[in-house]
Amino acid sequence: MSHTSPVGEPRVRTVLWPIVRRALRQPRSIAVVDDQRTWRYVDLLGGALHVAKYIQAASDNPHVGVLLPTGGAFPMTMLATWMLGRTLVPINYLLSASERQYITKHAGLDLVVTAGPMLDFLGDEPQGVTLMKLDELSFKGIPPLRLPAVASADDLAAILYTSGTSGKPKGVMLTHENLRSNIEASAEHIELTRADCFLGVLPQFHSFGLTALTILPLAVGSKIVYTARFIPKQIVDLFRKHKPDIFMGIPQMYSALLTAKDAGPDDFKSLRLAVSGGGPLPMATFDKFRERFDVAIHEGYGLTETSPVVSMNQLNQHRIGSVGRLIPGCSACVIDDHGKKLPAGEEGEIALAGPNIMKGYYKQPELTAEVIRDDGYFITGDWGKLDEDGYLYITGRKKEMLIIGGENVFPREIEEVLDRHETVAASAVIGREDPVRGELPIAYVEMVEDATFDEGALRAYCRQHLAGFKVPREILLIDKLPRNPTGKILRRELIAMTEGSTNE
Repeated sequence: MSHTSPVGEPRVRTVLWPIVRRALRQPRSIAVVDDQRTWRYVDLLGGALHVAKYIQAASDNPHVGVLLPTGGAFPMTMLATWMLGRTLVPINYLLSASERQYITKHAGLDLVVTAGPMLDFLGDEPQGVTLMKLDELSFKGIPPLRLPAVASADDLAAILYTSGTSGKPKGVMLTHENLRSNIEASAEHIELTRADCFLGVLPQFHSFGLTALTILPLAVGSKIVYTARFIPKQIVDLFRKHKPDIFMGIPQMYSALLTAKDAGPDDFKSLRLAVSGGGPLPMATFDKFRERFDVAIHEGYGLTETSPVVSMNQLNQHRIGSVGRLIPGCSACVIDDHGKKLPAGEEGEIALAGPNIMKGYYKQPELTAEVIRDDGYFITGDWGKLDEDGYLYITGRKKEMLIIGGENVFPREIEEVLDRHETVAASAVIGREDPVRGELPIAYVEMVEDATFDEGALRAYCRQHLAGFKVPREILLIDKLPRNPTGKILRRELIAMTEGSTNE
Protein backbone atom coordinates (compact mmCIF):
# COMPACT_ATOMS: atom_id res chain seq x y z
CA MET A 1 0.00 0.00 0.00
CA SER A 2 1.35 3.45 -0.92
CA HIS A 3 2.48 5.86 1.76
CA THR A 4 1.05 8.80 -0.20
CA SER A 5 -2.49 9.76 -1.05
CA PRO A 6 -4.02 12.70 -2.93
CA VAL A 7 -6.46 13.34 -0.08
CA GLY A 8 -4.75 12.44 3.18
CA GLU A 9 -1.55 13.21 5.02
CA PRO A 10 1.20 10.68 4.25
CA ARG A 11 2.75 8.81 7.13
CA VAL A 12 6.19 10.02 6.03
CA ARG A 13 6.74 13.74 6.66
CA THR A 14 8.55 14.97 3.57
CA VAL A 15 8.76 18.65 2.69
CA LEU A 16 7.32 17.85 -0.75
CA TRP A 17 3.88 16.87 0.47
CA PRO A 18 2.58 20.27 1.73
CA ILE A 19 3.28 21.82 -1.69
CA VAL A 20 1.75 18.92 -3.64
CA ARG A 21 -1.31 19.09 -1.39
CA ARG A 22 -1.69 22.81 -2.12
CA ALA A 23 -1.39 22.17 -5.85
CA LEU A 24 -4.14 19.55 -5.65
CA ARG A 25 -6.42 21.75 -3.55
CA GLN A 26 -5.95 25.02 -5.43
CA PRO A 27 -4.58 24.07 -8.87
CA ARG A 28 -5.66 27.25 -10.65
CA SER A 29 -4.48 29.68 -7.97
CA ILE A 30 -1.45 31.76 -8.94
CA ALA A 31 1.69 30.37 -7.36
CA VAL A 32 4.45 32.46 -8.95
CA VAL A 33 4.80 35.59 -11.06
CA ASP A 34 8.36 36.01 -12.31
CA ASP A 35 10.20 38.05 -14.94
CA GLN A 36 9.08 35.66 -17.70
CA ARG A 37 5.59 34.33 -16.93
CA THR A 38 2.83 33.54 -14.46
CA TRP A 39 2.71 30.05 -12.94
CA ARG A 40 -0.40 28.50 -11.43
CA TYR A 41 0.02 25.73 -8.89
CA VAL A 42 -1.01 23.22 -11.54
CA ASP A 43 1.70 24.60 -13.85
CA LEU A 44 4.38 24.03 -11.23
CA LEU A 45 3.17 20.52 -10.50
CA GLY A 46 2.73 19.56 -14.16
CA GLY A 47 6.08 21.05 -15.09
CA ALA A 48 7.72 19.19 -12.22
CA LEU A 49 6.36 15.88 -13.53
CA HIS A 50 7.89 16.62 -16.94
CA VAL A 51 11.26 17.60 -15.42
CA ALA A 52 11.25 14.50 -13.21
CA LYS A 53 10.90 12.40 -16.36
CA TYR A 54 13.90 14.10 -17.97
CA ILE A 55 16.05 13.86 -14.83
CA GLN A 56 15.27 10.18 -14.43
CA ALA A 57 16.26 9.51 -18.04
CA ALA A 58 19.50 11.50 -17.76
CA SER A 59 20.95 10.27 -14.48
CA ASP A 60 20.44 7.94 -11.55
CA ASN A 61 22.67 10.07 -9.29
CA PRO A 62 20.96 10.78 -5.93
CA HIS A 63 22.17 14.41 -6.10
CA VAL A 64 20.69 16.85 -8.64
CA GLY A 65 22.50 20.13 -9.27
CA VAL A 66 20.40 23.23 -9.97
CA LEU A 67 21.72 26.49 -11.39
CA LEU A 68 18.78 28.77 -12.19
CA PRO A 69 17.85 32.43 -11.74
CA THR A 70 15.28 33.45 -9.14
CA GLY A 71 11.88 32.50 -10.56
CA GLY A 72 9.33 29.76 -11.06
CA ALA A 73 11.66 27.32 -12.82
CA PHE A 74 13.55 26.78 -9.58
CA PRO A 75 10.63 25.44 -7.49
CA MET A 76 9.49 23.40 -10.49
CA THR A 77 12.90 21.68 -10.58
CA MET A 78 12.97 21.41 -6.79
CA LEU A 79 9.64 19.55 -6.81
CA ALA A 80 10.84 17.28 -9.63
CA THR A 81 13.94 16.37 -7.64
CA TRP A 82 11.92 15.49 -4.54
CA MET A 83 9.35 13.53 -6.56
CA LEU A 84 12.22 11.21 -7.48
CA GLY A 85 13.33 10.97 -3.86
CA ARG A 86 16.61 12.74 -4.67
CA THR A 87 18.62 15.52 -3.05
CA LEU A 88 18.60 19.10 -4.33
CA VAL A 89 22.03 20.78 -4.67
CA PRO A 90 21.57 24.47 -5.59
CA ILE A 91 24.65 26.12 -7.09
CA ASN A 92 25.44 29.75 -6.37
CA TYR A 93 25.86 31.31 -9.82
CA LEU A 94 27.65 34.32 -8.33
CA LEU A 95 30.62 32.26 -7.19
CA SER A 96 33.81 32.03 -9.18
CA ALA A 97 34.24 29.24 -11.72
CA SER A 98 36.70 27.43 -9.44
CA GLU A 99 34.27 27.59 -6.51
CA ARG A 100 31.43 26.21 -8.64
CA GLN A 101 33.69 23.44 -9.89
CA TYR A 102 34.60 22.61 -6.29
CA ILE A 103 30.91 22.27 -5.37
CA THR A 104 30.18 20.15 -8.45
CA LYS A 105 33.03 17.78 -7.62
CA HIS A 106 32.47 17.72 -3.85
CA ALA A 107 28.76 16.92 -4.24
CA GLY A 108 29.53 14.28 -6.88
CA LEU A 109 27.21 15.85 -9.45
CA ASP A 110 26.86 14.44 -12.95
CA LEU A 111 23.75 16.47 -13.86
CA VAL A 112 23.01 20.18 -13.48
CA VAL A 113 19.59 21.55 -14.39
CA THR A 114 20.00 25.03 -15.81
CA ALA A 115 18.79 27.37 -18.58
CA GLY A 116 20.38 29.08 -21.55
CA PRO A 117 20.78 32.53 -19.92
CA MET A 118 22.79 30.96 -17.09
CA LEU A 119 25.49 29.50 -19.34
CA ASP A 120 27.53 32.70 -19.14
CA PHE A 121 27.91 32.05 -15.42
CA LEU A 122 29.07 28.48 -16.00
CA GLY A 123 31.92 29.22 -18.37
CA ASP A 124 33.39 25.98 -19.68
CA GLU A 125 31.06 23.03 -19.35
CA PRO A 126 32.23 20.99 -16.34
CA GLN A 127 33.89 17.75 -17.39
CA GLY A 128 31.71 14.71 -16.79
CA VAL A 129 28.63 16.81 -16.01
CA THR A 130 25.53 16.93 -18.23
CA LEU A 131 23.84 20.32 -18.48
CA MET A 132 20.08 19.94 -18.80
CA LYS A 133 18.74 23.20 -20.26
CA LEU A 134 15.08 23.68 -19.36
CA ASP A 135 14.49 26.04 -22.28
CA GLU A 136 15.42 23.24 -24.70
CA LEU A 137 13.01 20.65 -23.25
CA SER A 138 9.48 19.93 -24.44
CA PHE A 139 6.66 20.41 -21.94
CA LYS A 140 3.88 19.48 -24.35
CA GLY A 141 1.31 16.83 -23.59
CA ILE A 142 0.25 15.27 -20.33
CA PRO A 143 3.27 14.39 -18.22
CA PRO A 144 3.56 10.86 -16.86
CA LEU A 145 1.82 10.78 -13.50
CA ARG A 146 3.82 9.45 -10.60
CA LEU A 147 3.39 9.17 -6.88
CA PRO A 148 6.25 10.91 -5.10
CA ALA A 149 8.97 8.48 -4.08
CA VAL A 150 8.64 7.45 -0.45
CA ALA A 151 11.32 9.12 1.62
CA SER A 152 12.19 9.06 5.28
CA ALA A 153 11.89 12.29 7.24
CA ASP A 154 15.61 11.88 7.93
CA ASP A 155 16.50 11.58 4.23
CA LEU A 156 18.38 14.47 2.66
CA ALA A 157 16.21 17.07 0.93
CA ALA A 158 19.03 19.48 0.07
CA ILE A 159 22.73 20.12 0.38
CA LEU A 160 23.30 23.87 0.60
CA TYR A 161 26.83 25.13 0.19
CA THR A 162 27.81 28.05 2.38
CA SER A 163 29.35 31.06 0.71
CA GLY A 164 32.79 30.24 2.09
CA THR A 165 33.66 33.49 3.89
CA SER A 166 36.41 31.54 5.67
CA GLY A 167 37.78 28.81 3.42
CA LYS A 168 36.11 26.32 1.09
CA PRO A 169 32.29 26.21 0.93
CA LYS A 170 30.77 23.70 3.35
CA GLY A 171 27.91 21.44 2.25
CA VAL A 172 25.13 21.76 4.82
CA MET A 173 22.94 18.65 4.81
CA LEU A 174 19.26 19.47 5.43
CA THR A 175 16.70 16.70 5.80
CA HIS A 176 13.02 16.69 4.88
CA GLU A 177 12.20 17.02 8.57
CA ASN A 178 14.59 19.98 8.93
CA LEU A 179 12.87 21.94 6.17
CA ARG A 180 9.32 20.87 6.90
CA SER A 181 9.54 21.66 10.61
CA ASN A 182 11.05 25.05 9.77
CA ILE A 183 8.32 26.11 7.36
CA GLU A 184 5.55 24.90 9.68
CA ALA A 185 7.01 26.75 12.67
CA SER A 186 7.70 29.91 10.63
CA ALA A 187 4.17 29.97 9.22
CA GLU A 188 2.73 29.71 12.72
CA HIS A 189 5.15 32.28 14.16
CA ILE A 190 4.23 35.07 11.73
CA GLU A 191 0.64 33.95 11.06
CA LEU A 192 0.86 33.35 7.31
CA THR A 193 -2.21 32.58 5.21
CA ARG A 194 -2.84 31.67 1.56
CA ALA A 195 -4.14 35.23 1.06
CA ASP A 196 -0.65 36.66 1.58
CA CYS A 197 1.38 37.84 -1.40
CA PHE A 198 5.17 37.67 -1.12
CA LEU A 199 7.69 39.78 -3.04
CA GLY A 200 10.99 37.95 -3.43
CA VAL A 201 14.36 38.96 -4.81
CA LEU A 202 16.60 36.71 -2.74
CA PRO A 203 18.49 34.05 -4.70
CA GLN A 204 17.00 30.60 -4.26
CA PHE A 205 20.40 28.95 -3.90
CA HIS A 206 20.58 30.69 -0.50
CA SER A 207 18.86 29.15 2.52
CA PHE A 208 16.84 32.34 3.18
CA GLY A 209 15.56 32.44 -0.41
CA LEU A 210 14.99 28.68 -0.58
CA THR A 211 13.05 28.19 2.65
CA ALA A 212 11.44 31.52 3.50
CA LEU A 213 10.72 32.75 -0.03
CA THR A 214 10.10 29.50 -1.92
CA ILE A 215 9.09 26.49 0.16
CA LEU A 216 7.23 28.44 2.86
CA PRO A 217 4.83 30.46 0.67
CA LEU A 218 4.15 27.51 -1.65
CA ALA A 219 3.35 25.24 1.30
CA VAL A 220 0.93 27.85 2.65
CA GLY A 221 -0.67 28.39 -0.77
CA SER A 222 0.43 32.00 -1.16
CA LYS A 223 1.38 33.92 -4.29
CA ILE A 224 5.04 34.85 -4.83
CA VAL A 225 6.25 37.67 -7.07
CA TYR A 226 9.88 37.05 -8.06
CA THR A 227 12.39 39.16 -9.87
CA ALA A 228 15.91 37.96 -10.60
CA ARG A 229 17.67 41.31 -10.23
CA PHE A 230 17.52 43.76 -7.36
CA ILE A 231 17.16 47.24 -8.86
CA PRO A 232 15.58 49.63 -6.31
CA LYS A 233 13.36 51.52 -8.76
CA GLN A 234 12.07 48.28 -10.28
CA ILE A 235 11.36 46.85 -6.82
CA VAL A 236 9.30 49.92 -5.98
CA ASP A 237 7.41 49.46 -9.26
CA LEU A 238 6.64 45.86 -8.26
CA PHE A 239 5.32 47.09 -4.91
CA ARG A 240 3.02 49.48 -6.76
CA LYS A 241 1.82 46.83 -9.20
CA HIS A 242 1.38 43.75 -6.99
CA LYS A 243 0.87 45.30 -3.54
CA PRO A 244 2.61 42.50 -1.62
CA ASP A 245 1.81 41.78 2.01
CA ILE A 246 5.24 40.38 2.86
CA PHE A 247 8.75 41.37 1.80
CA MET A 248 11.87 39.56 2.98
CA GLY A 249 15.32 40.86 2.24
CA ILE A 250 18.86 41.29 3.50
CA PRO A 251 19.86 44.59 5.18
CA GLN A 252 21.59 45.91 2.05
CA MET A 253 18.29 45.71 0.15
CA TYR A 254 16.53 47.95 2.64
CA SER A 255 19.44 50.41 2.48
CA ALA A 256 19.26 50.39 -1.32
CA LEU A 257 15.50 51.03 -1.34
CA LEU A 258 16.22 54.29 0.47
CA THR A 259 18.01 55.47 -2.70
CA ALA A 260 14.79 55.21 -4.78
CA LYS A 261 14.18 58.93 -5.12
CA ASP A 262 10.48 58.89 -6.06
CA ALA A 263 9.42 56.26 -3.49
CA GLY A 264 7.15 57.17 -0.60
CA PRO A 265 4.98 55.68 2.16
CA ASP A 266 2.06 55.00 -0.20
CA ASP A 267 4.20 52.59 -2.21
CA PHE A 268 4.66 50.32 0.83
CA LYS A 269 1.28 50.65 2.53
CA SER A 270 0.24 47.11 1.48
CA LEU A 271 3.04 45.63 3.61
CA ARG A 272 2.01 43.97 6.83
CA LEU A 273 5.43 42.41 7.37
CA ALA A 274 8.90 43.48 6.26
CA VAL A 275 11.55 40.98 7.39
CA SER A 276 15.32 41.44 7.41
CA GLY A 277 17.72 38.52 7.73
CA GLY A 278 21.01 37.19 6.45
CA GLY A 279 23.05 39.62 8.56
CA PRO A 280 22.72 42.34 11.20
CA LEU A 281 20.35 45.19 10.38
CA PRO A 282 21.97 48.56 11.16
CA MET A 283 19.81 50.67 13.44
CA ALA A 284 20.42 53.58 11.08
CA THR A 285 18.72 51.65 8.27
CA PHE A 286 15.81 50.69 10.55
CA ASP A 287 15.32 54.31 11.63
CA LYS A 288 15.59 55.80 8.13
CA PHE A 289 13.22 53.23 6.62
CA ARG A 290 10.58 53.78 9.29
CA GLU A 291 10.90 57.55 9.10
CA ARG A 292 10.67 57.72 5.30
CA PHE A 293 8.26 54.88 4.48
CA ASP A 294 6.40 54.37 7.77
CA VAL A 295 7.47 50.71 7.78
CA ALA A 296 9.05 48.98 10.78
CA ILE A 297 11.47 46.30 9.62
CA HIS A 298 11.17 43.09 11.62
CA GLU A 299 14.60 41.59 12.12
CA GLY A 300 15.04 37.82 12.25
CA TYR A 301 17.90 35.43 12.78
CA GLY A 302 18.96 32.20 11.17
CA LEU A 303 21.79 30.21 9.67
CA THR A 304 22.07 27.78 6.80
CA GLU A 305 22.71 25.09 9.43
CA THR A 306 19.31 25.82 11.05
CA SER A 307 17.22 25.48 7.87
CA PRO A 308 17.51 28.61 8.33
CA VAL A 309 14.93 30.38 10.54
CA VAL A 310 15.61 30.50 14.29
CA SER A 311 13.79 33.60 15.48
CA MET A 312 11.85 36.56 14.18
CA ASN A 313 10.15 39.62 15.56
CA GLN A 314 6.40 39.12 15.38
CA LEU A 315 3.69 41.61 14.54
CA ASN A 316 2.73 43.69 17.58
CA GLN A 317 5.53 42.02 19.57
CA HIS A 318 8.45 43.87 18.05
CA ARG A 319 11.41 44.58 20.33
CA ILE A 320 13.85 46.94 18.62
CA GLY A 321 17.44 45.74 18.69
CA SER A 322 16.34 42.14 19.11
CA VAL A 323 16.00 39.41 16.48
CA GLY A 324 12.76 38.32 18.14
CA ARG A 325 11.57 35.24 19.94
CA LEU A 326 12.41 31.70 18.87
CA ILE A 327 10.09 29.95 16.44
CA PRO A 328 8.07 27.03 17.88
CA GLY A 329 10.12 23.89 18.46
CA CYS A 330 13.49 25.67 18.52
CA SER A 331 15.36 26.13 21.79
CA ALA A 332 18.40 28.23 22.60
CA CYS A 333 20.86 28.74 25.39
CA VAL A 334 23.82 31.04 25.93
CA ILE A 335 27.05 29.36 27.02
CA ASP A 336 30.44 30.46 28.27
CA ASP A 337 33.81 29.32 26.94
CA HIS A 338 33.51 26.10 28.95
CA GLY A 339 30.06 25.19 27.61
CA LYS A 340 28.24 26.17 30.82
CA LYS A 341 24.78 27.70 30.38
CA LEU A 342 24.51 31.36 31.39
CA PRO A 343 21.46 33.06 32.95
CA ALA A 344 19.19 35.49 31.09
CA GLY A 345 20.82 38.81 30.36
CA GLU A 346 24.40 37.53 30.31
CA GLU A 347 26.31 37.48 27.03
CA GLY A 348 28.00 34.40 25.63
CA GLU A 349 27.97 32.08 22.65
CA ILE A 350 24.57 31.07 21.30
CA ALA A 351 23.74 27.37 21.04
CA LEU A 352 20.58 26.05 19.37
CA ALA A 353 18.60 22.82 19.32
CA GLY A 354 15.47 21.61 17.58
CA PRO A 355 14.18 19.72 14.54
CA ASN A 356 15.63 22.41 12.25
CA ILE A 357 19.27 21.66 13.11
CA MET A 358 21.18 20.25 10.13
CA LYS A 359 22.15 16.61 9.82
CA GLY A 360 25.76 17.72 9.43
CA TYR A 361 28.35 18.90 6.93
CA TYR A 362 28.60 16.69 3.84
CA LYS A 363 31.74 14.53 3.88
CA GLN A 364 33.04 16.41 6.95
CA PRO A 365 32.17 14.36 10.05
CA GLU A 366 34.99 15.86 12.12
CA LEU A 367 33.78 19.40 11.49
CA THR A 368 30.21 18.30 12.23
CA ALA A 369 31.34 16.90 15.59
CA GLU A 370 32.98 20.23 16.42
CA VAL A 371 29.75 22.21 16.12
CA ILE A 372 27.03 19.74 17.21
CA ARG A 373 27.36 18.68 20.86
CA ASP A 374 26.43 15.27 22.22
CA ASP A 375 23.21 16.78 23.63
CA GLY A 376 22.17 17.92 20.14
CA TYR A 377 22.94 21.62 20.56
CA PHE A 378 24.50 23.37 17.57
CA ILE A 379 27.24 25.86 18.48
CA THR A 380 26.59 28.85 16.22
CA GLY A 381 29.74 30.91 16.64
CA ASP A 382 27.48 33.93 17.29
CA TRP A 383 27.72 35.98 20.48
CA GLY A 384 24.62 37.34 22.15
CA LYS A 385 22.09 37.02 24.96
CA LEU A 386 18.51 36.07 25.82
CA ASP A 387 16.41 38.40 27.95
CA GLU A 388 13.87 37.39 30.59
CA ASP A 389 11.05 37.43 28.01
CA GLY A 390 12.83 35.10 25.60
CA TYR A 391 13.94 37.73 23.08
CA LEU A 392 17.26 36.97 21.42
CA TYR A 393 19.95 39.61 20.84
CA ILE A 394 22.96 39.13 18.56
CA THR A 395 26.13 41.06 19.39
CA GLY A 396 28.32 39.68 16.64
CA ARG A 397 30.44 36.74 15.50
CA LYS A 398 32.63 35.36 18.27
CA LYS A 399 35.64 35.16 15.94
CA GLU A 400 35.23 38.85 15.03
CA MET A 401 35.39 40.04 18.65
CA LEU A 402 38.22 42.48 19.35
CA ILE A 403 40.10 42.46 22.66
CA ILE A 404 41.25 46.02 23.32
CA GLY A 405 43.19 46.50 26.52
CA GLY A 406 41.46 43.45 27.99
CA GLU A 407 37.96 44.66 27.03
CA ASN A 408 35.73 42.70 24.63
CA VAL A 409 34.49 44.89 21.79
CA PHE A 410 32.34 43.79 18.87
CA PRO A 411 32.72 45.55 15.51
CA ARG A 412 28.96 45.96 15.20
CA GLU A 413 28.84 48.38 18.15
CA ILE A 414 31.28 50.73 16.40
CA GLU A 415 29.68 50.20 12.99
CA GLU A 416 26.26 51.15 14.36
CA VAL A 417 27.67 54.55 15.37
CA LEU A 418 29.45 55.18 12.08
CA ASP A 419 26.39 54.13 10.06
CA ARG A 420 24.30 56.78 11.80
CA HIS A 421 26.54 59.56 10.49
CA GLU A 422 24.89 61.41 7.63
CA THR A 423 27.87 60.98 5.29
CA VAL A 424 28.36 57.22 5.78
CA ALA A 425 26.61 54.67 3.57
CA ALA A 426 28.17 51.58 5.18
CA SER A 427 31.07 50.69 7.44
CA ALA A 428 33.13 47.75 8.61
CA VAL A 429 35.48 47.52 11.58
CA ILE A 430 38.39 45.12 12.04
CA GLY A 431 41.21 44.78 14.54
CA ARG A 432 44.89 45.53 14.05
CA GLU A 433 47.47 44.02 16.36
CA ASP A 434 49.03 46.43 18.84
CA PRO A 435 51.89 45.61 21.27
CA VAL A 436 50.37 47.70 24.06
CA ARG A 437 46.58 47.37 23.71
CA GLY A 438 46.45 43.93 22.09
CA GLU A 439 44.26 45.19 19.26
CA LEU A 440 43.15 48.55 17.91
CA PRO A 441 39.91 49.15 15.97
CA ILE A 442 40.33 50.19 12.34
CA ALA A 443 37.27 51.30 10.35
CA TYR A 444 36.56 51.31 6.63
CA VAL A 445 33.69 53.46 5.35
CA GLU A 446 31.72 53.84 2.14
CA MET A 447 30.41 57.37 1.70
CA VAL A 448 26.96 58.36 0.52
CA GLU A 449 26.82 59.87 -2.95
CA ASP A 450 28.42 63.34 -3.19
CA ALA A 451 29.52 63.29 0.48
CA THR A 452 33.02 64.43 1.45
CA PHE A 453 35.22 62.13 3.50
CA ASP A 454 36.47 63.78 6.70
CA GLU A 455 38.26 61.36 9.01
CA GLY A 456 38.59 63.91 11.80
CA ALA A 457 34.87 64.65 11.80
CA LEU A 458 34.00 60.95 11.86
CA ARG A 459 36.37 60.23 14.75
CA ALA A 460 34.95 63.20 16.65
CA TYR A 461 31.44 61.82 16.07
CA CYS A 462 32.55 58.43 17.40
CA ARG A 463 34.01 60.06 20.52
CA GLN A 464 30.58 61.54 21.26
CA HIS A 465 28.95 58.10 21.27
CA LEU A 466 31.64 55.57 22.25
CA ALA A 467 34.09 54.98 25.06
CA GLY A 468 37.54 56.23 24.15
CA PHE A 469 39.08 52.78 23.65
CA LYS A 470 36.33 51.91 21.13
CA VAL A 471 36.95 54.92 18.89
CA PRO A 472 38.65 53.73 15.67
CA ARG A 473 42.35 54.52 15.64
CA GLU A 474 42.04 55.03 11.88
CA ILE A 475 39.05 55.53 9.59
CA LEU A 476 39.83 54.71 5.97
CA LEU A 477 37.84 55.53 2.85
CA ILE A 478 36.90 52.66 0.53
CA ASP A 479 34.86 52.81 -2.68
CA LYS A 480 33.02 49.55 -1.99
CA LEU A 481 33.31 47.23 0.97
CA PRO A 482 34.19 43.69 -0.17
CA ARG A 483 31.16 41.44 0.15
CA ASN A 484 30.30 37.87 -0.71
CA PRO A 485 27.45 37.11 -3.15
CA THR A 486 24.86 37.26 -0.36
CA GLY A 487 25.98 40.65 0.92
CA LYS A 488 28.12 39.70 3.92
CA ILE A 489 31.23 41.79 4.42
CA LEU A 490 34.46 39.89 3.76
CA ARG A 491 36.47 41.06 6.75
CA ARG A 492 39.40 38.82 5.84
CA GLU A 493 39.97 40.98 2.74
CA LEU A 494 39.95 44.14 4.86
CA ILE A 495 42.39 42.53 7.28
CA ALA A 496 44.68 41.65 4.36
CA MET A 497 44.45 45.22 3.08
CA THR A 498 45.30 46.60 6.52
CA GLU A 499 48.23 44.24 7.00
CA GLY A 500 49.49 45.09 3.53
CA SER A 501 49.43 48.84 4.18
CA THR A 502 51.13 48.34 7.56
CA ASN A 503 53.99 46.34 6.02
CA GLU A 504 54.67 48.77 3.20
